[in-house]
Amino acid sequence: MTHSPSMEALTALAMEVGARLSAKGWTLATAESCTGGLLGHAITNVAGSSTYFLGGIIAYANEAKCRLLGVPEALLARHGAVSQEVALAMAQGARQALGADMAIATTGIAGPSGGTPQKPVGTVYIAVSTPWGEVCRHYQWALDRLGNKLLSAKAGLRLLLEQIATP
Repeated sequence: MTHSPSMEALTALAMEVGARLSAKGWTLATAESCTGGLLGHAITNVAGSSTYFLGGIIAYANEAKCRLLGVPEALLARHGAVSQEVALAMAQGARQALGADMAIATTGIAGPSGGTPQKPVGTVYIAVSTPWGEVCRHYQWALDRLGNKLLSAKAGLRLLLEQIATP
């Protein structure tokens, strides 16, 4: 059984993300659904994060995804909120709305309800949008609601680290 990371572990990863962003002079924005602000919380637990973290949008409802992040309603209707396509659109929308160099987005089903046979509880998509490209990863967690959210935040911070090192 996978154990969920602690808040201290998330903060340590966020410190590394912040150090690498600062070294490159880049800024970051977040668009969160299933993590409900947990990524932003981890990032702002780091002293000095205001030098690189511009802000975040918690777009839990589909209406908020459309209105605040510019996710097309047709995309939500075609693929569902929990999809690679919507995660990418959320990341693009956050980057544009906040004027950041990079943006990360999370969308998924934290549980304990809401899953379907096609998208069971624990299904999560995490996307990063940058000027040099975009990436989206699919994850399938098997913990409780908080554990799934913590694992998603950890995976998101690790994906940011990977993308910071890419260009």
